[in-house]
Amino acid sequence: MAPAAYAQDQLSAKVGKPLQEAQTALGAKNYTKAMSAVDAADALPGKTDYEKYTVAQMRAAVAASSGDVAAASKAYDVLIASSRTPAAAKQQMMMANATMAYGAKDYAHAVPAIERYLKAAGPNAQMQALLVQSYYLQQDYKNAARVQQDQINAEIKSKHIPSENQLQFLATCYHQMKDTDNETHAYVLLAKYYSKPDYWAMLIHNLAADPKLPDTLQFNLERLRMATGVLKDPSDYMDMVERAVQGGLPQLGLNLMDKAYASGALGKDAAAAREARLKAMVVKRAAETKASLAADADAARKMPNAAPSLTTGYNLVLNGQVDAGLALMREGLAKKPAAPEGAKLQYGMA
Repeated sequence: MAPAAYAQDQLSAKVGKPLQEAQTALGAKNYTKAMSAVDAADALPGKTDYEKYTVAQMRAAVAASSGDVAAASKAYDVLIASSRTPAAAKQQMMMANATMAYGAKDYAHAVPAIERYLKAAGPNAQMQALLVQSYYLQQDYKNAARVQQDQINAEIKSKHIPSENQLQFLATCYHQMKDTDNETHAYVLLAKYYSKPDYWAMLIHNLAADPKLPDTLQFNLERLRMATGVLKDPSDYMDMVERAVQGGLPQLGLNLMDKAYASGALGKDAAAAREARLKAMVVKRAAETKASLAADADAARKMPNAAPSLTTGYNLVLNGQVDAGLALMREGLAKKPAAPEGAKLQYGMA
């Protein structure tokens, strides 16, 4: 190093003395005395750039130790802006500034500090989580959801599964905003990646509460509840079976009822006798439908409306004639069913 440069990077006695006093007071955790000594050094005229930089370092150390977020942030700004600070050290200071503000529950300072760090250093899961929390704890649910959604989207795009906590938090943000559509989407992701009855229960509850849900889809909603372990009440199982029979699919009703008996959901409660009577009726209807399948299929092909082909085709599938049944259902789809999406769903279930 050249002599001139070396001389420039020396503390004069007038600056060094109060800074030494600040260091001693800081070691004794006397933060008021330490900051007073820093202020005394800062007030001296004619300081070199190196002395100004060293004063800012000491101010940052004292402010960070005492939890003075505003003073520390101001000192860190000086250090980060200085060419004397290496790039890696600048990022460390940005992180320290952000985490200190968050730890002090000064979320208004934490948000811009975290965003500055992320801009400089790139994605960091821990800091992104603090950013989401900082927005949320200020009740800024919109930005909390935005940041969390961006993080989740990035995870999915990179073929990684978002953490369960991220998805739960996203759902909570949308719930606070009363944004039902996006809350439902969050539960769709939870059910997809972390299939649990609680998530399915919430998702299905939101679907059932949708006033736009056609009554014709209630049966499939009950089937979904059964498949995900949400359907519990014996009366709900009975209703599902009855809907299957009413829809012209008694064999499907019987299959569902057999599963309910096998799981213990039916046959062991106070309504066991009624359930047995219902099963006997369903068995009889299923046998009758099976016996007339060939005639029903011929009749359905000649009818202009879609429903007979869809229902009879499904019954063929349920009775083991899969290829013929699906072919007949495709004929039904070609006849422009009144509820095309419901018809596609029925075909998909078959």
